Amino acid sequence: MQVDTLQLIDEWGPEKVVCVSDRRSGMRGVLVLDNTARGVGKGGTRMSPDLSVLEVARLARTMTWKWAGVDLFHGGAKAGILGDPTAANKEEILRAFARALSNEVPAEYVFGLDMGLTECDAAIFVDELGDRGAAVGLPRVLGGLPYDELGVTGYGVAEATDAAATAISLPIQGATVAIQGFGAVGQAAAERLIELGAVVTAVSTASGALVDAGGIDVAKLVELRRHVGDECVVEYGGTLAPAAALTTDAQILIPAAREDVIDKDLAVRTTARLVAEGANMPSTPDALEVLHRRGVTVVPDFVANAGGIVAAAHSMDARYSPFTVDPVDVFPMISAKMRQNTVTVVTEARARDLTTHATAQEIAQERVRAAMRVRGQVGAGGW
Repeated sequence: MQVDTLQLIDEWGPEKVVCVSDRRSGMRGVLVLDNTARGVGKGGTRMSPDLSVLEVARLARTMTWKWAGVDLFHGGAKAGILGDPTAANKEEILRAFARALSNEVPAEYVFGLDMGLTECDAAIFVDELGDRGAAVGLPRVLGGLPYDELGVTGYGVAEATDAAATAISLPIQGATVAIQGFGAVGQAAAERLIELGAVVTAVSTASGALVDAGGIDVAKLVELRRHVGDECVVEYGGTLAPAAALTTDAQILIPAAREDVIDKDLAVRTTARLVAEGANMPSTPDALEVLHRRGVTVVPDFVANAGGIVAAAHSMDARYSPFTVDPVDVFPMISAKMRQNTVTVVTEARARDLTTHATAQEIAQERVRAAMRVRGQVGAGGW
């Protein structure tokens, strides 16, 4: 986890980098508070055997833009533990990590879930600190919202897709959609798009791809996924390589798996009029420029996949409530935020002839800068 943290600092942050350790458990971890001008730091906590301070800092910066982009009042932050999430003494490590950050949590940062951590791990943080406000992502029995079970991120991707389609005069009714990745995000996006009237014609997982120009029976595919996971496309009858979902003829393309899957070559060949980035960083910078020149509208990742953090914000508002968070209240909130922000970004990008990524970044930065300005932070320290 060695890095010169001073080299990470720019005009936005980070404001604080806290490295912690515990000799007894072997715990080593870090918290990065990037920019809290708009509110308490919030971002997931991950556990990984190859974690670095730089990785956590970059993720914290992404959260700064994501919160500002969706226009909710939390600050960018991220935390991480260097270690194996399957370790036998994981609970001991988590408790040591929580204790080490008791000065920062929850006054400056609220634990959340990311790679390597589960709802039960969030419950451990709450139990160790004796404060229900210490974490979000709690199990349902503690009043939490089961994000993956509800499919909030994928639902938000579908809402953003519909809003963008309307903005570019692409009727969602009957529109053909290809989805790369059929995990929690891809599945929920597919289900919601079907409800909106779209036709899902291609789906892929790590096991293969399924393409059907007449439309895939998404309900059948979801049922298969419950039993066989990624093999669902094969069980359904898919025989193509996974990349086929990216190259098939479709009006809407949703990359919802890995980063950098849309490269310059694919950007030239795709037939899609609209790309909604369900995954983080699925398009290379070169690809984004090509798509822009070709007139293909892209809903940027930190706009399209922000449904999860909208739900997290709802959970944070209810952390000290004696009542269980009602999922029924969450979906309208996600829909309103996703649609509003998507239309703002797409409309402004077209008016200024900029990429949607550049436009979304500018909007997010100006919101953060405005908060810093009223707090008297702009210009301090020589920036």
